Amino acid sequence: MKKITLLMAVITIAWGSFAQSGKEEVDLLQAAFGMEKKAIVANFIKLDDAQKDAFWTLYDEYESERKENGKKRIQLLEQYAMQYNTMTAEQADAWTKEVIKLAAATDKLIVTYYNKIKKATNALVATQFYQIEGYILTSIRMEVLEGVPFIGEDK
Repeated sequence: MKKITLLMAVITIAWGSFAQSGKEEVDLLQAAFGMEKKAIVANFIKLDDAQKDAFWTLYDEYESERKENGKKRIQLLEQYAMQYNTMTAEQADAWTKEVIKLAAATDKLIVTYYNKIKKATNALVATQFYQIEGYILTSIRMEVLEGVPFIGEDK
């Protein structure tokens, strides 16, 4: 319970101090993370001058779509936090199905952009994209999982 309370407190404080509406709050947080993330990607992916424009155009498209999935992920975390103490079997099932659907959509998005980037640049650049996105996604998933208690976990 302490973990979920801490998670909700961090979300509430961060959002409350930066924006007025829920959509604006999510956009602001994701915009801030997106800038940091883009710098990480720029340091990791090795592009020659001929590849830069094509890669960054596709990467910006990818980020726009990825951020939509991020908004859904935050909504699911909020839903979990609100229902945690009283979650029914039906609510747990519905929530889990949405999490699975979102994970599949996120993985599919990365594969889609791997293929687009490979076509526009080459397989090495596309593989670097796939690797860094996989690493970042796994890191985020682990961070979230560490802060979210399992159903039935002692409070």
